[in-house]
Amino acid sequence: MKFKVEPSLVTSIGKIQLERPVMLASGILGISLDVFNRLYRSGAGAVVTKSLSTEPWDGYPNPTIFSVNGGGWINAVGLSNPGAPNFAKMIESNTTVPIIVSLVGSIAEDFEMMVSQFKNCKVTAYELNLSCPHVAKVGLEVGDDPELVKKIVSTVKNSTTVPVIAKVGLGTTHYLNTVKTAIDSGIDAITAINTVRAMAIDVETQRPILSNKFGGLSGTPIKPIALRCVYEISSKYDIPIIGCGGISTWEDAIEFILGGASAIQLGSAIGDRWLNVFNDINDGIIRYMKRKGYSKLDEMVGLAKKS
Repeated sequence: MKFKVEPSLVTSIGKIQLERPVMLASGILGISLDVFNRLYRSGAGAVVTKSLSTEPWDGYPNPTIFSVNGGGWINAVGLSNPGAPNFAKMIESNTTVPIIVSLVGSIAEDFEMMVSQFKNCKVTAYELNLSCPHVAKVGLEVGDDPELVKKIVSTVKNSTTVPVIAKVGLGTTHYLNTVKTAIDSGIDAITAINTVRAMAIDVETQRPILSNKFGGLSGTPIKPIALRCVYEISSKYDIPIIGCGGISTWEDAIEFILGGASAIQLGSAIGDRWLNVFNDINDGIIRYMKRKGYSKLDEMVGLAKKS
């Protein structure tokens, strides 16, 4: 008699092991431990915090977000956050939720200082935001500077034993150069991609809609771009990848896994389907694995490259 093995959603991203592959992306609901616990209970394998800076930031004035046709969003919130020292105190009591702390800064010393704030916290990993498209001096400008990327990654790696992830985006230089620099500097994993620099104009007022004029496009319009980047990275480098960009269904998640991602992040989809989206995608992945005969998630990672 043959016994079928129940598929497992456990996934490994280098040294990081998660019970489920679907994670909350940075910038969405990432500021409260109560919310983190609710997200975890709703099926999130991990939660990525809002990007934290050395000190509190207010961000940009409204309007900061705009819905575009096709299911996407353009946002320029301005990385508003309470600052790493304050946030560390907020999550000191965490014992359950896998929290990935997103950090943003302009020099290596910024990141070193912020990592030191979390020495008494249960942190699963750090995600270095090297690719915010709408905040000067701490986003894409950092990711476009290979020497700065090297110094930041090396400094953080020397400051902690916790795994470190680099979040890359599409800047003025080829993003694969940023990926290579991060890998050469010891990064543990790559998140691809961040939002894409974009804007919207009101035809009646004849002015840009966002107060910052430019923002980051997220949601379904950028999914094909993000998927292409994951496939390219996984084809060129042997590095664990987290796919991010326009994922809203289990089919989207499977595409990214087949393209080389060991886990995925989502954010904009929460605006449409709220917290149900996590378990909906988890259940869809399980059904797919049963139908195709897979027992482990890693059996599917990168299969599209073999076809």
